[in-house]
Amino acid sequence: MARLQILELPEGAGDDRPPFVLVVDEYVPQRYIIGADQPEPVDQFSGIAEKIGARAVLVFEETIEIPANDVPVGSDGLPLTVRVEGDFEGFHEQVQKEINIAQENMRRGIDHIKATYGS
Repeated sequence: MARLQILELPEGAGDDRPPFVLVVDEYVPQRYIIGADQPEPVDQFSGIAEKIGARAVLVFEETIEIPANDVPVGSDGLPLTVRVEGDFEGFHEQVQKEINIAQENMRRGIDHIKATYGS
């Protein structure tokens, strides 16, 4: 039975959605008899790319493995999950610096108001 895979392509500047290619492998060609007036075989994949928004449709009789589609699994046989944690080193210092700047700006504003309108 044929398999369907998606090969994602790098995005270009004018792409409104990620470009991709549909890959059909393990395909067994079949002949269709449409009529005596049709000398050429029917192309089952004609127009599919346009209909689904793919850049192309690649069809192979062999098995094609796309490494990007491999899902790494752990020792339990389940897909691996990766936990990403933010780097908060220096975060406290950055926040404290912004607080100090805001307090200084408030103090200057109060001093300006006092100098202009009196205390």
